[in-house]
Amino acid sequence: MSQRILVALSEYGYWGEELVGPLGVFDARGYRTTFLTPTGKRAHALPPSLDPHYLDPPLGRTVTTADMARRARELDGSDRLDQPLSLAGLLPERPYLSALNHLRELEEYHRRLAAVTDDLLAGFDALVIVGGSGPIVDLANNERLHEIILAFAAADRPILAECYGVAALAFARDPETRTSLLWGKHVTGHPKEYDYKDGTGFLGTDFVMGPPPYPLEYILRDATGPDGGFHGNVGKETSVVVDFPFVTARSTPDSTLAGELLAEVLDGGLRRHGW
Repeated sequence: MSQRILVALSEYGYWGEELVGPLGVFDARGYRTTFLTPTGKRAHALPPSLDPHYLDPPLGRTVTTADMARRARELDGSDRLDQPLSLAGLLPERPYLSALNHLRELEEYHRRLAAVTDDLLAGFDALVIVGGSGPIVDLANNERLHEIILAFAAADRPILAECYGVAALAFARDPETRTSLLWGKHVTGHPKEYDYKDGTGFLGTDFVMGPPPYPLEYILRDATGPDGGFHGNVGKETSVVVDFPFVTARSTPDSTLAGELLAEVLDGGLRRHGW
């Protein structure tokens, strides 16, 4: 039976290669993929990720090959991303403490949450969170996505996160202790040296982003704690870390490798790689 992959995408723009890379691996292996967005709106690629001439300011060079730009444009223009699942439609929202009948509402929340996560775990073997600047807006601190991450991790199902999508792993926390799921784990992600500065954001998107609102490296260093670690691998062309159940990818050129390593986790039992 082929593996079934749930792919979370931002409605504010994903980076083309960060979807096309792993998706190409999944398609080649016959995996089945289903897409998920925060409210069920169709996701679109960030315009710079479709441009092979776009110069990435931190790296001082282009980061998208002509072939990858073509593949990303073809996917973005196809109907494959139409009608994604909706996080808001699938999962309930945790009630505020100020709710008039908080205890009963919280009990109902847990009942509905358990039913949904049971269905998702019955239907999918792995979760993928695609990167780009969009996830900063609607995935990183999305509590519904956090609940899915918590459920997949508790069930020992692998989770691949790329670039700024890794922040969602750092913010997925035990509701009682507030401890990150990444505590004691080894991860990679967007290092400080690769962050954008003011005025170098993704123009042409639904929003204009200067510097990111948080340095992802600092968040990941804090989230992994003294027994884990962040590995930026600055100066190395690729950076993908596997510390089961997590597969984390630093940025654009790591996308295909990340998909390949997730496949090795699923089909070959890989538990550790990259540090």
